[in-house]
Amino acid sequence: MTDGETVFLGRHFRTAEPIELRCRSDVIAEVRPAPAAAQLRGWLSPGFVDIQSNGYNGQEFSSPVLTVEKVAAIVDFQSSFGVTRFLPTVTTASSETIIHSVRTIAEACRQSAGIANIAVGIHVEGPYISREDGARGAHPLAHCRPPCWDEFQRFQEAAEGRIRLLTLSPEYAEAPDFIRRATDSGVVIALGHMTANSAQIKAAVDAGARLSTHLGNGAHRMLRRHPNYLWDQMAEDRLHASLIVDGHHLPPEVVKTIVRAKSPERCLLVSDFSGLAGLPPGRYDTELCELEILADGRLVIAGQDQLLAGASQPIGVGIAKVMDFAAVSLSTAVDMATRHPAELLGLPIVELAAGQPGEVVHFDLVETDHGRRLDVLATACAGSVITF
Repeated sequence: MTDGETVFLGRHFRTAEPIELRCRSDVIAEVRPAPAAAQLRGWLSPGFVDIQSNGYNGQEFSSPVLTVEKVAAIVDFQSSFGVTRFLPTVTTASSETIIHSVRTIAEACRQSAGIANIAVGIHVEGPYISREDGARGAHPLAHCRPPCWDEFQRFQEAAEGRIRLLTLSPEYAEAPDFIRRATDSGVVIALGHMTANSAQIKAAVDAGARLSTHLGNGAHRMLRRHPNYLWDQMAEDRLHASLIVDGHHLPPEVVKTIVRAKSPERCLLVSDFSGLAGLPPGRYDTELCELEILADGRLVIAGQDQLLAGASQPIGVGIAKVMDFAAVSLSTAVDMATRHPAELLGLPIVELAAGQPGEVVHFDLVETDHGRRLDVLATACAGSVITF
């Protein structure tokens, strides 16, 4: 960095051409071919956009003890993952806890333009999800309930209008009307954690639902062969699908099948970070239940190794693994973590071009015995550059 300017040298994620990219303040000032003698390392792409991140380093966003300072601490970690925009995600809880959580996130954004530039909205996952075991995942049964528009209005008021995405189950009779109202208000509706049948899913999509949240997860361990809600969502062209491709939540064959069924253009990657992500292996008491981080990185309900309770790997892991699992290109994988989530939410699309926002990630793709690994080298966001 010289005189307020940062120079990146690497290969363009889309063309593989060697480029020199200059960021000045919070804008990309210039992109040109790299000098012939330049020492290149890694790849350059727009910053990643993670629309499902529940917390980090021991702190959930969905918490009655969330503070502005804790929100800021979680936001500070995002650059290390190459994330320049994300949705803090508040999960199923009492109305009081959800209101406190979204109000605190909104207050953090109001107090800090830097936080507001990165935390570009709020994702509320639940509480309007199935009460059945398996389908509700690790969401607490006591707080799973049908959608209520008046309650959601209280959530949005506390959030100062920052709720951009809501995940619900379409199995409830109230769901279609709720979805229409939410969609008309500018909130994107996602379907997840459900026991819905084909007609209920179609009614939800007709009403405006646009996304399947972490498709293939938050589901019963045993499903009817057909029809079932996985086939219905994969076949519905009006639904995009978010995927947790961390090597634990979905087998490679399932990732490949979903990407081919939906098409890469309708798929996007999420971390689904738990608040325990970033902590060492071991057992942890949480407000939900006792959870355990296993040696291989899986986050599970303590005492067994099958029932997952969130994720602990950053979105860059998904970029590398979706390339391995679904045989997509780097360009396509990066689009799943940048362009596609931004398009879904109506956010500006960042390109590597002069005059664009200075949201850039410099990363290595390393070949290992277990497949590719993505290592973040540096992240530029909101006028600052952090190297790793």
